[in-house]
Amino acid sequence: MADLQFSRNTKVYLAQGANIWEIPVLDGYSFSQATNATEITLNEMAKSDGTSRRARQMFTDSYAPAEWSFASYMRPNNGSVVEEALWANFVAANSYTVGTSSWASGVTVSSATTTFDFDDSNKTTLGTFDLYFVMGACGDNDGNYTALEGDYTIYKIEGCVANSASIDFDIDGIATINWSGFGKIISEVADFDASGAIDTGVSSTSNFIRNRLTSLSAVSSISGSSVTYDVVLTGGNITFENNITFLTPETLCTVNQPLGHVTGTRSVSGNFTCYLNGASNSSADMFEDIIEATNTVTNSFALTFSIGGSSAPKTVISLPTCHLEVPTHSIEDVISLDTTFHALPSTVSGTDEATIAYTGA
Repeated sequence: MADLQFSRNTKVYLAQGANIWEIPVLDGYSFSQATNATEITLNEMAKSDGTSRRARQMFTDSYAPAEWSFASYMRPNNGSVVEEALWANFVAANSYTVGTSSWASGVTVSSATTTFDFDDSNKTTLGTFDLYFVMGACGDNDGNYTALEGDYTIYKIEGCVANSASIDFDIDGIATINWSGFGKIISEVADFDASGAIDTGVSSTSNFIRNRLTSLSAVSSISGSSVTYDVVLTGGNITFENNITFLTPETLCTVNQPLGHVTGTRSVSGNFTCYLNGASNSSADMFEDIIEATNTVTNSFALTFSIGGSSAPKTVISLPTCHLEVPTHSIEDVISLDTTFHALPSTVSGTDEATIAYTGA
């Protein structure tokens, strides 16, 4: 085994059943697992000779769920997405059919567009998968990582679930998703065969999305009639949360391991920034309409973020029923507005708060 391993020599794979996907990740990935322990201390008065026991004992009760995080670029292809397996398991308790290259629910493929929705996300559990972090994998093109073949260190996180996906609009950057989630346990394995991994689009150089081309459509009827506000973005964020909790037993005399997860409230929220513009139906009018709507307890805006602009490759995130908080002013050389939004379903039991559509070049 190599004396040292470097993060830049790492490849990440997602395995679900017999299917394996290569997930190209950016520098800064992490994974860890902590323990839950109980400390017992003594607190007694002195003996006749003035001594008193002051020791303590520690007991490991259980392993906390493993935590993992990494970032990946948003990369659409014709009829597929590089990070497709992550989204598919984020939005539903999913399964994949190799022969038809299709998912059981939450994923729709038409022509060059792949769409992810939350129609089947009202579940107590979501899709689970295993993550493999193969350190020392760069330069190995056959994908069969064995101890005899190279100096690898392979970590497996079993029973993973995607909890959060956060998209930041870095105006000069490439569209990126920050993923994080949980797993049951981390282990080191000697061998991993990823020679048949799905890697469609991984080697392409034409499927990266430029943030600077991103546009926002904001439509509201808050003032009594439908108004489309001309908002030019300077930055922002959209965050999708499953608010997952892992369940762990508490049996005595046993180091308990996490059993599995349950979902919490599904949350889609974020913010966007723009310059304060006094033109008709621009950001100043949007601020005025929101702050003067004193009789509207839940306003409704249809927000459509076209990440990458109007031409492929692009990703269009549609949030048809958003509640906007009153924008705050940022006093700098050029005065800006920062607006926080919450994407809501059309009904309390609905699942239509967001759709994510990738279109490949």
